[in-house]
Amino acid sequence: MNISEHKERDVFQTRRSFLHSMTLGAAVFIVPGVFAEELVRTPRQTEGPFYPKHLPLDTDNDLIVVNDLITPAVGEITHLSGRLLDAQGKPIKHAVVEIWQVDNNGAYLHTGSANGVARDKNFQGFGRFLTGSTGEYYFRTIKPVPYPGRTPHIHFAIKVKGQEKFTTQCYVKGEPGNERDGILRGIRDAKARNSLIVDFASIKESRLGELAARFDIVLGFTPEAVG
Repeated sequence: MNISEHKERDVFQTRRSFLHSMTLGAAVFIVPGVFAEELVRTPRQTEGPFYPKHLPLDTDNDLIVVNDLITPAVGEITHLSGRLLDAQGKPIKHAVVEIWQVDNNGAYLHTGSANGVARDKNFQGFGRFLTGSTGEYYFRTIKPVPYPGRTPHIHFAIKVKGQEKFTTQCYVKGEPGNERDGILRGIRDAKARNSLIVDFASIKESRLGELAARFDIVLGFTPEAVG
């Protein structure tokens, strides 16, 4: 088995483990319409200027290792998962979820990134995932770090057939910079703002100090509009 096959197998096994360990609260959404009135719509946020101008050759959901390279990216390894739901709490399948973020040095995979000369070449910086029947997505990435003017965050773009592209960002719970971040604080509704802030919690069983973060995304689509 070559390195690429090892990587694919390891990512699949980790993804399967996380998806099977979803919390009861998330499992409730499997039943269409249950508690749907309690769902908070995920607020739309700016795409920002650093969506990659040129996508990397490797655009899979493992941002820690690029292609067949052996050296992993520097940073706190984070298993980022969640579900994509419509306005009534039903899962949205066959949607493309994209993420992009800075590396551990605060540099984007973008020619205009201020700290581009220090960019970690072993960090993919961008990834994609196609949601399954329960609307789940999964990425292996690093915990985001701050850079001048912004608190730590991860950009998301959601692409659903027949719908306008939806962009937002997720943030790290407990980060002091959250109180000063203009983009985050620009959301006036407290519930909507808090829906973007997630806990990056330590995985007790991990000997590598890995983290797990869960970010469910609720879109304002009607069931008829979701294919």
